[in-house]
Amino acid sequence: MLNLERLRTLDALARHGSVSGAADGLHVTTSAVSQQMAKLEREVGQQLLARNGRGVRLTDAGRLLAEHAARILSQVELAQSDLEAQRGQVVGALRLGAFPTAARGLFPMALCHLRARHPGLSVTTDEVEPSLAVRAVLRGDVDMAVVLDWYNKPLPVPEGLTRAPILDDAADVALPAAHPYADRVEVDLEEFADDDWITWRDAEFCHEWLLDTLRSKGVEPRIAHRAEEHATQLALVAAGL
Repeated sequence: MLNLERLRTLDALARHGSVSGAADGLHVTTSAVSQQMAKLEREVGQQLLARNGRGVRLTDAGRLLAEHAARILSQVELAQSDLEAQRGQVVGALRLGAFPTAARGLFPMALCHLRARHPGLSVTTDEVEPSLAVRAVLRGDVDMAVVLDWYNKPLPVPEGLTRAPILDDAADVALPAAHPYADRVEVDLEEFADDDWITWRDAEFCHEWLLDTLRSKGVEPRIAHRAEEHATQLALVAAGL
């Protein structure tokens, strides 16, 4: 009989790509991961791991068994949830990720409703940027992530994951009160060709969208300041910067 916890260890190794990553994901020591894998290799009578520089890689047999392990663990989770549904209860652990604005705007009320309706459900949350959140779901580090994309720059979603819309949110441009366009209800982005912009760090999803969108309209944005927090960005805008 294949041991379920050892299959869980193999699955974590396959998803994280290293012993240390698997240990972090399982909240155990690297020694515990190595011991579980050694026992699993004895159980199946085949080598599942091979040395790869300073790390390890899955052998052909290891990859084959890891594919089965992922399906087995998924079926076990489904069986557990079906049994709880039969009892009319929602219990267990739910891990959620969200970009900061969604975590602040959506999670507090939603989590309060969940706690009131399903007190047996343990929910943990983490702030994480959209692209990293998608990878976290793919690895199994979180069960679900709230992400954002734009109509002109959709967020790529790998095969094996699915998405569902929550809401559409209009983008606003924050201006100093003394700006010539401050009293306008709507503006075209081209009208800000000569203005300084405050944005996020390079490679962040919203920063890349801003650059792509302005450049598509023939505007090369002048990035004057970078800030992670919206409160900091708005303080810079209010100061006329």
